[in-house]
Amino acid sequence: MTAIAKFNVISPGPTDTELFREGKTQEQIDRLAQMAAFGKLGDVQEIADVVAFLASDEARWITGQNIRVNGGIA
Repeated sequence: MTAIAKFNVISPGPTDTELFREGKTQEQIDRLAQMAAFGKLGDVQEIADVVAFLASDEARWITGQNIRVNGGIA
């Protein structure tokens, strides 16, 4: 079987990191968190879990996709 390159993109929503919080007020952060269906910011592990899934054999039939890891923000 010939190897075929897979190309997928992850588009994370607001993710709770130092860099994300930099220069924002708590009110701004809370407002962004409330935009998500889950009512919170994402965390780094939630993004990493999707990256790990796409890199796994379980995702072998997925290619050319933009996966929005954003807690349901439209």
